[in-house]
Amino acid sequence: MISGTFHTSYRSDMALRRTWIERLRLGLFIAFIVLFPFVVRKPYPIFLMNQIGIATIGAIGLNILVGYTGQISLGQGAFMAVGAYTAGILTARMGVPWWLTIPIAALVTAAVGALFGIPSLRMKGLYLAIATLAAQEIILWVVTHWDAVTGGVDALVVPPPMLFGQPVNTDFRFYWVIWPLVGLTALLTANLFRTHYGRAFIAIRDQDIAAEVMGINVFAYKLLAFGVSSFFVGLAGALIAHYRSIVTWERFTIETSVLYLAMIIIGGLGSISGSLFGAAFMTLLPAFLTNVGRALQGVIPGMDELIPYLQQASFGLVIILFLILEPEGLRKIWQDIKNYFALWPFSY
Repeated sequence: MISGTFHTSYRSDMALRRTWIERLRLGLFIAFIVLFPFVVRKPYPIFLMNQIGIATIGAIGLNILVGYTGQISLGQGAFMAVGAYTAGILTARMGVPWWLTIPIAALVTAAVGALFGIPSLRMKGLYLAIATLAAQEIILWVVTHWDAVTGGVDALVVPPPMLFGQPVNTDFRFYWVIWPLVGLTALLTANLFRTHYGRAFIAIRDQDIAAEVMGINVFAYKLLAFGVSSFFVGLAGALIAHYRSIVTWERFTIETSVLYLAMIIIGGLGSISGSLFGAAFMTLLPAFLTNVGRALQGVIPGMDELIPYLQQASFGLVIILFLILEPEGLRKIWQDIKNYFALWPFSY
């Protein structure tokens, strides 16, 4: 009896999906994504799925930098703000088509991210985290004080995206903008780490001195990692701008940066599927607690006032529990389940 996965050709060994069961799981997931809005037919679940999709793109971008390259970043919220404000300003002030502002915003964010990645040449670990935290504060200060361009602390209203004369910013219609981009982001990232660029990122994460001895230009690849990561983060920010039709600096504070860092910690560092798991978990947890709180309002007086505090407490508790019980996150749990069935009946 065959127990495990065995390859007899390089083609099968190098495939993105190496076995029929992996291809079946991918097909079922795609079918779920396609059928979901038609089955539920309610705005709120579709809204949550849209939130998960945007968060997944941002989490993949952050995971490229933190999980794959080992460069700590606390500037996720600010880089998303760059993407959101760039897309919003181009659409609202300059009349650029909304679909064209999305790649432009991603490229602008990539340039800004690479600029703030320059300190990574001399810094690492906690010191680099502080440098990216400075980027978070600098960018938000520019956003809130550059009144002539960003509008300062006032919200930037973005015209609703139109396609064939119909608005696209409804939950159902924008769903078909977000999730194809999620799939494209995942595909590009998966193939990135099959190239020498991605392998250089991983080498820098594992041991940057050894990577430099091997001939890898550490500084250039660190800047490239910041740029590629920020590209996808800016893409997520641009989607937020067009989906919500309003951009305000309050959505991109340090709390947003910590939230995305929690997503990749809980989901699993250095993993595309972990980014999806973490984004789904951290998006659905507050919604679940809110619904539970509303259901208990008649039983526990003042429950509606306790909900924000319960969300914050659960947020910190979940991170602590994962760091203690499963540091590799939800991806490791999913991998253990797959390994069990792949090796059955000799799972030991």
